[in-house]
Order: sequence, then structure tokens, then C-alpha cells
Amino acid sequence: MEIARTTLLRWAEALAGSAMTGMGFTENLYESERFEEILKIASEIRHAAAVAGIGIEEGSSTNEIVEYWTTSIGKGVPGYITPKSAVATIVGNEKGEILLVQRADSGIWLYPTGWADVGYSPAEVAVKEVREETGIEVEPIRILSVIDGLRRGFTAVPLYSMIFYCKAVGGELKAHPLECRDVGWFARDKLPSPMVRPEQWLEMAFDAIDGKVEPTKFDSVREPFWHSDEPKND
Repeated sequence: MEIARTTLLRWAEALAGSAMTGMGFTENLYESERFEEILKIASEIRHAAAVAGIGIEEGSSTNEIVEYWTTSIGKGVPGYITPKSAVATIVGNEKGEILLVQRADSGIWLYPTGWADVGYSPAEVAVKEVREETGIEVEPIRILSVIDGLRRGFTAVPLYSMIFYCKAVGGELKAHPLECRDVGWFARDKLPSPMVRPEQWLEMAFDAIDGKVEPTKFDSVREPFWHSDEPKND
């Protein structure tokens, strides 16, 4: 059976996270050596997955991957490896249109999104990111979903994303000069192309814009957690 890249990546990042956390907490030389060996094994899996990650280009050697991981190890609680956090925002206007940005790096269209900054609440990050990327002022209404980006296959980095629904309350469209090539409001039948995995979020987005209130979405619990078959995204 062929193993999906996302499965290999999940195995690699989970092993690496456990090993890095162990190296951050242990004072025992023997344990450190065992964790280092696990990290090398994880790098072999990560290399086999051949999926690009932050600071790790596709095709990097296993030594480069290990070096990248080890340079980020902290001591004690700061060394406990957890998924990164991102905040995304679905924004609608009075015309029932959705606010989208064209990413500067890839040219792909997506809702405004960014890393969660220290010192801000998730809702504040949502407001800040939309303002910075698009020039539009928004009011957070509710959380639409909390998802695992690694599981969904749209990131090679362990990442949890909180997606807010916000309504526009002011501002003028102005693309961030470094982060966005373009920004715009789009009706359901006049969406730009290409977009990032619209099958995973577009229906949810327009349901929110249309005033439908649905329960917060999240990834289902897998049984068992580590079965090698890829689960459905639901």
C-alpha cells in the first residue's frame, strides 16, 4: 500500500516533536543520545515525504533537517514542542461578497490569514490581519472552525488554524505591499482563480456570509489515532 505524503509528514513531525521536547527537558546524557537518534529517524521519514516546510526546502538532506530541528530546541517549558497557531478570517459585506487576498509568494487567492502574534487575543489578531492585508476594518462575530492544517494537507508545518467570521465595518481596499499582490470583494459566481482548496472552506464561508449559523467545525477524532489510512476531512 502506498503511504500518502501527509501521513509520512505527520509521522515525522510527531516523532520529531516528542524527541525535541525530550531533549528540552532531560538532563541525562544517555536520554539525550536516544532522543537524537529518534530525531535522525524522523528526518529520514521527513525527507521521504519530500514536502517543503518553514525553513526546510523540498529535497533538503536529512542532516539539514536535523540541524533545523535541533536549532529550535529550548529548555524546559519553552522547549515543549506544540503546533504553531494561525488566525484566519472570513469577511463578508452588505452585498454578500467575500473578501479575498492574492498571496504575494504564490499568486493564489485565499481569505486573510496570519500567524497568531504574542500579546493579542485571537479575535484581535483577526482584526489586525485583515486591516494590514486589505485595509478593511472588521468586527469579529464568531469562530467558524478550528482545524489541523497538517491533517488537512495545506501546510507542511504542524499548525492549528482558527477561522473567524467577521463583518466589514469600514476601511478601504488596499493590498499590503509585501504580503499581497491584490485584494478584492468577490461574489459567489465571480470568484478569482486559483484558490487554495476551496472545497474545504468556500461553502462554510458563504453560509456564514448569508447569515446561516452552524456549529463550530473541527476535525473528527480518528479511531485509532495512528491508523495509516488517510481519514476523510469532515
